[in-house]
Amino acid sequence: MGLIHIDLFTTLDGVAQAPGGPEEDPEHDFKFGGWQAPLIDELVGDQVESGMTKMDALLLGRRTYDIFAGYWPAITEGFIAEHMNRVPKYVASRQPRSLSWANSVQLGPETESEVRKIRDRHTNIHVIGSLDLVQTLIAHKLFDQLNLWVYPIVLGAGKKVFAHGAVPTSLRLIEPAITSPNGAVLLRYMRSLEHPQTGTMSERRAE
Repeated sequence: MGLIHIDLFTTLDGVAQAPGGPEEDPEHDFKFGGWQAPLIDELVGDQVESGMTKMDALLLGRRTYDIFAGYWPAITEGFIAEHMNRVPKYVASRQPRSLSWANSVQLGPETESEVRKIRDRHTNIHVIGSLDLVQTLIAHKLFDQLNLWVYPIVLGAGKKVFAHGAVPTSLRLIEPAITSPNGAVLLRYMRSLEHPQTGTMSERRAE
């Protein structure tokens, strides 16, 4: 069974809406589209590219797919462009869609069962952005790794990673945090099968 990686970019206050550009997702009159761009540096770029080298499928929400499909097919040079255009793309959308990007397939109405089928076909499936889809995957524990970029900025408004709460889930850090020169921090987590535990601080000090 393959692994589903969620790649998210978020502010310190958990906003993950429209990091890539002003027109990406202006819903609810969001005024900070493109907030990630001024904080991108070489280390961030290298890490993002490195993470894509093992990707053999993309799982995307409707809005992110439309943005990618309007950009990547026109890019004909470079590893990332070649890889993005070559790998299979699976699109979660409730409405029938015309998918012009090569190797694109729309999922059926039963998103959860369709995602489970994808895991049987591929080794490393990446979900990039696609915040509404991410909410579904987190709620149903249909992910294995969370690659979370946290940026040193607070926006105060916008769609958040855990906007409507989440199913209690344990995660474990699988490598030391990576910090970029501009202050972005990459945290790679694996989802743990353990249920979140509780305790008291006095007990911990006694150990």
